[in-house]
Amino acid sequence: MTDFDRRDVLRALTALGVTGVTASLLGGTAEAAAPSPLDLKFTVKEQFRPFDLIAPNFVQVDTAAGPGSLVETGVRPKAPYGTVTAEVRGAGAHVVAGLAGGGVSVLGTYDAAAGQAGIEITTAAGTAVVKTVAANLPSSFGFAVVVNENAVTVLADTGSGWRPLLTERDRVRARIDLRDPAVLGKLGYAYGSRGTARLGRVRAGYFGQAGVRDPHVVQYADGRPYIRHGKLYLTMTNAGLGFFQQAHWAVWTLDLADPTKLEQVATLFFARDGVVLGDHAGQIVRDGDRFILLMSSWGDFAFNGVHVRHTVTHADVLSGVHVLPTEQLPLPTAVSSWDPALTKIDGRWHIAFVESPAQQPAFVFHPALAAAPRGADYDQGLTLLGADTSVKQTEGTILQQVGGRWYLFASDGDAREYPVYDLRLRKLGTLNAPYGTNIPHPMLVRVGGRWWLPTFNGTQYAEDVLGYGGHGDFILMQA
Repeated sequence: MTDFDRRDVLRALTALGVTGVTASLLGGTAEAAAPSPLDLKFTVKEQFRPFDLIAPNFVQVDTAAGPGSLVETGVRPKAPYGTVTAEVRGAGAHVVAGLAGGGVSVLGTYDAAAGQAGIEITTAAGTAVVKTVAANLPSSFGFAVVVNENAVTVLADTGSGWRPLLTERDRVRARIDLRDPAVLGKLGYAYGSRGTARLGRVRAGYFGQAGVRDPHVVQYADGRPYIRHGKLYLTMTNAGLGFFQQAHWAVWTLDLADPTKLEQVATLFFARDGVVLGDHAGQIVRDGDRFILLMSSWGDFAFNGVHVRHTVTHADVLSGVHVLPTEQLPLPTAVSSWDPALTKIDGRWHIAFVESPAQQPAFVFHPALAAAPRGADYDQGLTLLGADTSVKQTEGTILQQVGGRWYLFASDGDAREYPVYDLRLRKLGTLNAPYGTNIPHPMLVRVGGRWWLPTFNGTQYAEDVLGYGGHGDFILMQA
């Protein structure tokens, strides 16, 4: 007998309206003949790297430089995630840029005469150069200073793109905490020339990204994707210049007519424990006239636990800059958690998440699923429906409906595959999709009659200077 793929035959019979008994003759059932995620075959259609020191839609200063050793613009970011760039022209450069106000400053510096770049902190206790590195730049170059949380990074562009010269976090934090609203509220973007070089165009604004990861489609409560004006809305973690604390959360749109047009439209920060943080790796759900936001507490991660946080707002968080207060979500787990995925299924809120019993000496994590009682809100009375404790490196939980049935998708970094579960956390199989580097999330979404899968990889940016955390490429697959 000629070999055949039973799934291909079942799909063909379904298209012809043949189900039930006829399907069972081939070893299947009417239910098996329905579309299944295991029948989808994904291929990569687009892959590119979003990179912006200043998010294009979030420029706050764009001007010709004024004279002075330190020019304070008075323009302030709402969170400690900002960038100043300056064109430097002429020999003998001694330039500075960063944040300053009220006699306090956090500056990156470059001194051609000394042949070094540095980071300089001024507080009431005095001025201290907390770090320097040897640097020899041409007479004309681009100069940039980025603040991500308490990490300060000095970069230069000599004609081949921005490259970091040095970065420092701990020694900055020892003298100032930029996460404190009382401190940050006095600091605005600043720049200056202490030498003979002239500065040209100066720009400042909210930091963009060194890469993106953790895509999660913005959706309605019932799971439908949020699409406006032909654009799919999704949240992503904007990789910072360094580890998890340097990243932050943003809303993006993907043009369905041209998937290479990925645009950041909102920047989101979160107030908790008296500071402003860039918590990320979460989801936004539109439920009636409210937005439900869930995110993971990576913004102050120090290997002592992670948890899922949440908030509800009527503000339009799909545009602009927001700083929102949050609370811990009462998930039914006694260990760490992240990567929340929320959907109302058959009138009952379900939330998938990652459970992690350990983050050191090694990370251990697996997928789990909880649900609220029927009629209760998403954060009330959550009980555990199941967890797959057989896996140790599995995250990126996604809830999605395929062929009328709901599934939980995840990403297994050990097996290098995307497991597919039912809502009791029984593994049904794996997605037929390329598995890249890092632990890419399987964000399935059906738009325009076709299944798409936006995800990411682990490609780093300047890891030799910045360390781990500056990843990754944006990848779009289609089935």
